[in-house]
Amino acid sequence: MSTPSAPSATLHIAARIEDAYTAMRARAARASGKVPTVVVFRGYGSEKSVRVLARVLYVDPDPSTQKNRKYVRGWRAFIGVPVAHTNVTVKLGNQKFTVESDRGGVVDATLDVALAPGIHTVLMRVGKGTGWASNDIFVVGSKTTVGIVSDIDDTVMVTALPRLMLAAWNTFVLDEHARRPVPGMAVFINKLGAHYTDAPAMYLSTGPWNVAPTLERFLTRHMYPRGPLLLTDWGATPDRVFRSGREHKNSSLDLLVEMFPTVKWILIGDDGQHDETTYGNFARRHPNNVLAVAIRRLSRPEAVLAGAPIVHPEPVAGVPWMYGHDGAELAEKFFDAGLLGGTLRHR
Repeated sequence: MSTPSAPSATLHIAARIEDAYTAMRARAARASGKVPTVVVFRGYGSEKSVRVLARVLYVDPDPSTQKNRKYVRGWRAFIGVPVAHTNVTVKLGNQKFTVESDRGGVVDATLDVALAPGIHTVLMRVGKGTGWASNDIFVVGSKTTVGIVSDIDDTVMVTALPRLMLAAWNTFVLDEHARRPVPGMAVFINKLGAHYTDAPAMYLSTGPWNVAPTLERFLTRHMYPRGPLLLTDWGATPDRVFRSGREHKNSSLDLLVEMFPTVKWILIGDDGQHDETTYGNFARRHPNNVLAVAIRRLSRPEAVLAGAPIVHPEPVAGVPWMYGHDGAELAEKFFDAGLLGGTLRHR
């Protein structure tokens, strides 16, 4: 079910200012003839419940196709007008649900519905008479024991975060054609998926939902396994000026354990930000839900661009902790540890 919105009186002043600005832009969008549409993201779930993810925006109708534009590139993705606190109809199989978008137009709802393991289609629309938008829902079977969570920035895609100017260029200007994949990482994650049958792949980032379509296209173009994006919504929160990326990652990981209590996760990240600390703390909170940790070491130039000294925290006892400069090195470490089968050509 949707999380109820906080009363305006309890919101942080920054959130109230942001909401007033959003409302003003929404009025202007409606006056100019723009219409609400749903951009549906990939979701996931168990055989008992699923998590649906989407964002509702005001867009110009496309007169050539009578459909709404879905893909917006670069900085344009950040000037879209969200549709806040509006009802969205969700259709899964022969069941329908009504959920509500949040302050930023984001739909993030957990629905109690029984579905068989595998890929299903979720349909969403705003109001009657509008077209349905769709995407996949991956339902993890009760017999699945291993899952994969991968960071995005500097783990699967070179972004040189958190250096401010370069990060802004990568986020607001470049599209997926200009972004570079981390060598060998797609092969590594695909090998893990082949070795651990039916293992779901999740992509966790502190990036905003605005760039979700770009990230999906990047991952598809570079042949990463299909999987849900676990992103956040930039801006003020009900109780602070700017949301915490660390809290987002922690809560996202904890939610996976809540939905899949018997799954052990392979956690993939890099040493340029806080992935090691985040994964280590998660392993201490949930020692029975971590199979291994894979950390990509940044190159020396990348470490300089990251703008902060890299300090490796102590690994968690009992959890295999692997380091490598690219996907090939990490695959070899997993192979040597007996966590990956088959043969490695570069050996």
